[in-house]
Amino acid sequence: MKKLSLFMFSLFFVAAASFAQEKKEESKAPQGHTDQNKFRQLKDVLATPNDQHTASGAPGSQYSQQKVDYVMDIRLEESTNKIYGSEEITYHNNSKDALEYLWVQLDQNMRADDSKTPLAKSTGATPFITPENFKKEYMKESKGFGFNIEKVESNGKPLSHFINRTMMRINLPKPLASGDTFKFSIQWNYKINDINKDGGRSGLETFPDGNNNYTIAQFFPRLAVYNNVEGWQNMQFWGRSEFALEFGDYEVNLTVPADHIVDATGVLQNEKNVLTKTQRNRWEQARKSYDKPVIIVTQAEAEKAEKGRATKTKTWKFKAEKVRDFAFASSRKYIWDAMATKINGKTVMAVSLYPKEGNPLWEEHSTRAVAHTLIEYSKLTFDYPYPKAISVHSQRQGMEYPMICFNFGRPNPDGTYSDRTKKGMLGVIIHEVGHNFFPMIVNSDERQWTWMDEGLNSFVEILAEYSYDYDLFANNPAKEITRYMSGDQSNISPIMSQGDYVKQFGPNAYTKPAAGLFILRKTIMGPELFDHAFRTYAKRWMFKHPTPADFFRSMEDASAMDLDWFWRGWFYTTDVNDIGIKTVKPLYLTDKPNERVAKLKEQYKQYFDGLGELVYITDKKEDANAKAMDAHAEGKEIPAYMYAVEFEKPGGLIMPLIVELTYADGTKEKQTFPAQIWMKNDTSVKRVFASSQEIKSIQVDPDFETADVDTSNNSWPKKESNEFDKFKKRVKE
Repeated sequence: MKKLSLFMFSLFFVAAASFAQEKKEESKAPQGHTDQNKFRQLKDVLATPNDQHTASGAPGSQYSQQKVDYVMDIRLEESTNKIYGSEEITYHNNSKDALEYLWVQLDQNMRADDSKTPLAKSTGATPFITPENFKKEYMKESKGFGFNIEKVESNGKPLSHFINRTMMRINLPKPLASGDTFKFSIQWNYKINDINKDGGRSGLETFPDGNNNYTIAQFFPRLAVYNNVEGWQNMQFWGRSEFALEFGDYEVNLTVPADHIVDATGVLQNEKNVLTKTQRNRWEQARKSYDKPVIIVTQAEAEKAEKGRATKTKTWKFKAEKVRDFAFASSRKYIWDAMATKINGKTVMAVSLYPKEGNPLWEEHSTRAVAHTLIEYSKLTFDYPYPKAISVHSQRQGMEYPMICFNFGRPNPDGTYSDRTKKGMLGVIIHEVGHNFFPMIVNSDERQWTWMDEGLNSFVEILAEYSYDYDLFANNPAKEITRYMSGDQSNISPIMSQGDYVKQFGPNAYTKPAAGLFILRKTIMGPELFDHAFRTYAKRWMFKHPTPADFFRSMEDASAMDLDWFWRGWFYTTDVNDIGIKTVKPLYLTDKPNERVAKLKEQYKQYFDGLGELVYITDKKEDANAKAMDAHAEGKEIPAYMYAVEFEKPGGLIMPLIVELTYADGTKEKQTFPAQIWMKNDTSVKRVFASSQEIKSIQVDPDFETADVDTSNNSWPKKESNEFDKFKKRVKE
């Protein structure tokens, strides 16, 4: 072995010297270059680790975060569709910094009459428009939305503040020292938007009979996040990129019409005051029912209630601990059901609220889907820590908050529904309930990195959907994402882009990150290794604020896999994967050296004599002699067929090379080469396949595992292009 190494080194040295001399003659001053290898580390991209966000991806010994507690009195006035609120806020400065001011989010101001959001859109004239949209677009109709801040006080005295659109700065009387708390109060009101007419992530839905379904969130001024990564996360709310919030404890009194059914973030404190004896008995039954939902308010009871209008009110009292937000739902139209769910020995309530317009679909599936989601997500992350999870039906919503979410999916008026409607309804429930894990508990910065909640959640959602109804949800995320990735590059953004300027928000923030993690789990890491690493990340950052670097580093730290090449390609670029077969050349055993080897034997006779008897490989069938290895077979079968295959990679992404061989007898063999096969040359690699049978065909990525955007070069012998390839060719032409 030593002799061979020295010999090969000598040959390499001679060839290299000759090449260098040629290049020297071409240019006296060769140009240098930086390391552009796609396997280079991400150290030049990721933030430098510190004692709060460590190099392992775990929270450091000095990690800290703020805490904000709220005590609120909220009144829903149905006659005017307005909310009146007063809140007392206790801000805990757990950072090492003294704070001169606090920033409060006023998200409702995004739809105020003077909002800048409509002005930030490039709009041209359209050939047709509805009168309603014409008034909205060109007649500057005043809607009167946005927060009306009535008072901001501390200790009963006015507190200096300044409103900058969707952010309000609270000017502190003196800097808030590390470890200190500051209490202040805000009194406010606002007009509730109609979701179907005015848009919005929360609001009201109006029914033909005059009743409303109130799904209320972003309804109170909320403290922005302060940390050592962003400082104050006080980016304006333009309507798309969501929310960054601090954890805290809530005590909320919700005063609504007396005939309304209400549920919200937290635990109801006064059941006897707001529920009938029958409702309380049914709720107790639900707490012990683990196999099917118990109806607490029946459809008949809801239909009776929706015919009246209460003139009195009830106050529902809720408490929630360690949550980052609060939301509620209120309507006299609600059917209410619930069931108990076991999460590692702990009982969690799965709950649904829905008007009769949601039946029979919601009664059949909603609460079961909630329970299923909690179980499946807990398997891949951590045990769900909250006491309940609620799914509320609204016609056009899909939005999430701690313990409660608002979901679409409505049958036809006659109660019939298609598989598409059922799939959409189940998908949104699983997705929005799943958001309890990301970002309601693993509390990433949604305003900055949308994919950290939507992408991670969409990935786990896929697995939960498979286990709920595989036939309904069967798909291949790696295959489906290729249409987006192979599209017009000028209309695609890297995943690592702030959400407000991303051009194709859905694929960028949801489906591409989810597909990438699906590939990482199924093909690159394997489920066992991936699941351990993913669970490690989730547990490390429960009730904390992780960054993208924390996720990337945790996945590598817990798996002993260098994945920098994957993060760089999939998350930081818009590169595509395209791996194909360039050439296939049959090879044969022979006892005859070719002309080149014969010359080497003559030139280096002493060396070759020392090697003893040799067997040669040729591409000339006429020189084949399979018996050349007979004397050395040692009882093992000698491969009768050999193939030299060169694989090409026109795409910029790195991916494992998956090769399926089909033999003459119809049997198949799959070989997977790790992504590192491209380390030295990321455009072309070669492999030799030897077999006792003739290989009839070779296929790259036969199961569409790697998001290959062009399968026309994946087969040998070359196959006719599939319909997608033909479509792409027509587009290019």
